[in-house]
Amino acid sequence: MNYKMILEYDGTSYNGWQKQGNTERTIQGKLEELLKKLTGEDTEVAGSGRTDAGVHALGQVANFRLKEYREPEELLEEMNRYLPQDIRVLELKTASERFHSRLNALRKTYVYRIDRGDKPSVFYRKYRLAYGGPLDVERMKEAADCLLGTHDFKSFCANKRMRKSTVRCIHEIRIEEQQEVLSIYITGNGFLHHMVRIIVGTLLEVGSGEKPAACVQEALDQCDRAAAGQTAPPHGLFLLKVEY
Repeated sequence: MNYKMILEYDGTSYNGWQKQGNTERTIQGKLEELLKKLTGEDTEVAGSGRTDAGVHALGQVANFRLKEYREPEELLEEMNRYLPQDIRVLELKTASERFHSRLNALRKTYVYRIDRGDKPSVFYRKYRLAYGGPLDVERMKEAADCLLGTHDFKSFCANKRMRKSTVRCIHEIRIEEQQEVLSIYITGNGFLHHMVRIIVGTLLEVGSGEKPAACVQEALDQCDRAAAGQTAPPHGLFLLKVEY
């Protein structure tokens, strides 16, 4: 039986989503370990994307298979009873046998949050980038428009040895200001390693005046990581939702 679940988690204390041999501090590892205890079965939990160390999720989607049927509502309740407080299953239900959280995903939306206040809140320091300098948001929006559509995003990929295609489609980039918080929403059909964080870092350099808005198009044309801006820190980034 194939199960689909929607999760939220605080990635502060974890080394990312993907299970690793040298650490137990991964989201996937915690989920698989618990499912083994609850069901007695070894199962792989496949996520829609591999969020990096320190990155959070409000709507991560994952799926796993069990040989013996378990009532979804009961399993959800048991999982939330024993999971760490920084991981929560929001929804769990059966899915078609052909459903795969990553392979079937059509669009993903991330949001990056920036605290622009002179005195950033201590309560949000793990979830927003504290940025005290001035930012020209209109210039950032102008630069972001260059990224819309289908492009080769090699300049915005941290993996220099990437063998697969680096072509992706960005459907929307929306920058919203609400009091002292700047939120950058990015929706695309898929994202490369650190791609969202590199986009945000580049837009921040444009907004601060370090780079011209035209640098984004130049970076796309050059297909060279050195042509894009810095990689923004992970703690301001959230996987918001996945669409199928």
